[in-house]
Amino acid sequence: MLLAIPLSLQATTEQDEGYRSPPQIIADLVDAPRAPGVTVSDDKKWLAFMERPSTQTLAELAQPEEKLAGLKINPTIFAPSRAQGYKGIRIKSVDGSVDTTLSNLPQGKIMDVSFAPDSQKLAFVLENEQGLTLWIYHLANKRLHKASDRFISASLRGEKYLWLDDASGLYTRLTVASADARPRQTLAATKPVIQTTDGKKAAVRTYSDLLKSPYDEALFEFLTRSQLARIDLSGKVTLLGEAGMISEYAPSPDGQYLLVSQLQKPFSYMVPYSRFPELIEVWNTSGKVVRTLAKLPSGETIPKGFDSVREGPRDVHWRADVAATLVWAEALDGGDMSKEMAHHDAVYSLAAPFSAEPSEMLHLERRYSGIQWGNQSLAVVSEWRFSDRMLRSWKFQPADPKAQWVLFQERSYNDRYKDPGSFVRQRNQYGQSVIKIDNASQVYLSGRGASPQGNVPFLERYDFSNANKERLWQSEAPYYEQVMLVLDDKVSKLLTMRESQTEQPNFFVRDLSSGKLDKFSDFPHPSPGFVGISKERIQYQRADGVALNGTLYLPPGYDKSQGPLPVLMWAYPREFKDKDVASQVKDSPYEFVRVSYWGPMPHLAQGFAVFDDPTMAIVGDGDAEPNDSFRTQLVQSAEAAVKTLVDKGIADPNRIAIGGHSYGAFMVANLLAHSDLFKAGIARSGAYNRSLTPFGFQGEERSFWEAQDVYSTMSPFFHAEKINEPMLMLHGEDDPNSGTYPMQSERMFAALKGLGGKARLVMLPHEQHGYRARESLLHMLWEQHQWLETHVKTAK
Repeated sequence: MLLAIPLSLQATTEQDEGYRSPPQIIADLVDAPRAPGVTVSDDKKWLAFMERPSTQTLAELAQPEEKLAGLKINPTIFAPSRAQGYKGIRIKSVDGSVDTTLSNLPQGKIMDVSFAPDSQKLAFVLENEQGLTLWIYHLANKRLHKASDRFISASLRGEKYLWLDDASGLYTRLTVASADARPRQTLAATKPVIQTTDGKKAAVRTYSDLLKSPYDEALFEFLTRSQLARIDLSGKVTLLGEAGMISEYAPSPDGQYLLVSQLQKPFSYMVPYSRFPELIEVWNTSGKVVRTLAKLPSGETIPKGFDSVREGPRDVHWRADVAATLVWAEALDGGDMSKEMAHHDAVYSLAAPFSAEPSEMLHLERRYSGIQWGNQSLAVVSEWRFSDRMLRSWKFQPADPKAQWVLFQERSYNDRYKDPGSFVRQRNQYGQSVIKIDNASQVYLSGRGASPQGNVPFLERYDFSNANKERLWQSEAPYYEQVMLVLDDKVSKLLTMRESQTEQPNFFVRDLSSGKLDKFSDFPHPSPGFVGISKERIQYQRADGVALNGTLYLPPGYDKSQGPLPVLMWAYPREFKDKDVASQVKDSPYEFVRVSYWGPMPHLAQGFAVFDDPTMAIVGDGDAEPNDSFRTQLVQSAEAAVKTLVDKGIADPNRIAIGGHSYGAFMVANLLAHSDLFKAGIARSGAYNRSLTPFGFQGEERSFWEAQDVYSTMSPFFHAEKINEPMLMLHGEDDPNSGTYPMQSERMFAALKGLGGKARLVMLPHEQHGYRARESLLHMLWEQHQWLETHVKTAK
């Protein structure tokens, strides 16, 4: 057994320990095979499986990096730093006649794998030390070749390439400079950085990695400039338009135009690049500007509120059901959803040749959240509002948008039980993904089928003309089976993912007409050392009557005659406006028991029972905001969970630990401060002082100056003197997540140390909000194992 580390060791000694590893059965989880990535050809006859590496290495995370305007860029290759990729590709035909593993792949990370529109070619991006290059694989003759020797620019993320609609080539963004030509910072160019206010409110949330100086601006522009280009299958490169900071590009469905967005100056030191000024244009396929659609100003002054938006065109996109028509939304309320308005958004359209004025298509009472296109007679538009968490979707006729709309759904977006599912889609004559429609009004929906009995995935036919539903198929116990893809036009042949508590997920081909079920993949069990774990969904009630639930896992071979166990509870608080919605069941009793290194499950190997995701509901009824009674509700939820486990004879009340990540870590510190339910806590990548996020956090819209009592009451940093149980804190040194700067854990640890509390702080080099490196993950598990062993399992 590994020895616990005395808390009295000097900091220098702790730093000299280096990376450690937990017991082998737990360490094996880090190296376990991961489920592959999957992409499907347009004709639905081919699947490509992309093999994932188990983890990244510390050396990968330590690659060069510039943190600019909310981006993390590898400046040597003009691409996002620390990118995760694949290490192999396997292509299999749906009928099972072909099964090929690509054996001649070049060295490097494989990313962005996609089939061509003709389903006869496969493209992918390769990242290595030289840069990003584009490769093409031909299925017919198994030929693999580099599309061009030119390097791709991907600093601004988004699509790295897009196929032409006839599969004759691809669009991409190319680098325009060598990394050696980057601007250099000189002492002579150094000058004060001065910012002033203009009297307008700019209540922006807490962002990380923002621009800080003129040098940052110059470097950001250098690293994000690119040249839009078209590359044909012979390798010919055609440059389009002028180089610029191209953030997005998309060809029209008929392939005759390009929608191009570019970032503009002046840059902001207050918001990330996504809120920089933006130029939106329509180009022809030669790169000539046909129409300037919008010149958007900086988004520094977007009104406060989660459903507030920037003024001007937003979510500009091509209609998928016609040749070349643009659609976008604009706010009618100045971007401020708190204003009393009959309609808050309007949707506009503009058709080729883009010489006319835009026409108003729709008026929406709430905030626009997207359109799913079908054909000229059927599309579905959605709108939402944060204050009541409500979502509405309407069926309308794109050819006559003033005609009567049909309400498709109206529910809280947290309400799983009323979720109708997702539309089954198909490719239209333009190769665009649209809603599949039969007999003018019939569509198909697949979903998880959340219910009080657990999730029951389904496939059904829905008729907009009479609102009739016909259930075509649903998962049956003791299996949990989800529709991944409809494989034929008759909606009778499905690709599903099937699993049970003891059988790992695998793909199957299910024929509804014949009832035949064929296994399509054979993935290995990812955690053989944990076979035999028992799983039980437990429902219970807290003191105020809110119904709660969670999933209990017990170690293999455990019997109640052995007596109560030490317990690790792992949770994450969530806000609701409806207590009935807060009570909903979130999973299925028939899902495979997944044991991941990331959550609490590894500690079953220590002899702990695990109570995973017990509901920590924070409900705001009526005009009350959820956080007005955050602490009370949080403690009540934890009390109910502990009482349930103790009453069942599972938990030893003197050996229960609480753990969580991010907002779950915030929860841990609050529960240790305001209750005596737990022996110890594990808090990863948390935030503890809400005055450091003064313009909102999580689901809290009010600013610190509007709700000081809420901010201080909720902040465990303000109550650190009450934390008298040991708390392990882990945090990535490079955490960019809004609100969880590494400083949050450093200041909390300093408070506990100054107050004489028991705490241990582990800062993981090169890690962000989640941890990726194998070394970091093994050490995380070792820290957690030691903490639980010392302060919970064997504690007096």
